[in-house]
Amino acid sequence: MSDRFSSKLMIDDDGFAQPCLQVLSPNVDARPANTVIDMIVIHNISLPPQHYGGNGIMALFTNQLDPAEHPYYAEIAHLKVSSHFLIRRDGELIQFAACAQRAWHAGLSSWQGRERCNDFSIGIELEGSDVEAFTEVQYLTLQTLLTALKLRYPIKHIVGHSEIAPGRKTDPGPFFDWERIV
Repeated sequence: MSDRFSSKLMIDDDGFAQPCLQVLSPNVDARPANTVIDMIVIHNISLPPQHYGGNGIMALFTNQLDPAEHPYYAEIAHLKVSSHFLIRRDGELIQFAACAQRAWHAGLSSWQGRERCNDFSIGIELEGSDVEAFTEVQYLTLQTLLTALKLRYPIKHIVGHSEIAPGRKTDPGPFFDWERIV
């Protein structure tokens, strides 16, 4: 996301970030009736692992990942997953699901006694891994997105995937600087 958009990002009534590239995923469904969206889950992802800038993440979230393209892809091509947003290493913001929809990012999860975190959360993927720092521009885009989401929804919790799926997930990882966003 360039600086010229940073102060103008907003979430519209349909749950779409404007301005933002939208690449809609089929891996979404309706949230349970009367669900209040009050949590954001921060993730990291890179496809193939620790390689950045390719189309692997978009292919995964749109069910177009070619299992022959990389050995790791053969292991995950069958997955049906998505997230609401992806922030690339260069700060580009991509949306895969309207915030009003339930994206499939958290899996088996719970937070403060509530199960199925996908029901009440928004998933944000940062292009990265558990073994290196995120970029300055990613934090800038993330902060801008978080501000827009907080203006639209009563967000009470911003957590890592590792916090809602302990022992199963480690992201956003030890290099994520929570003080940059909280």
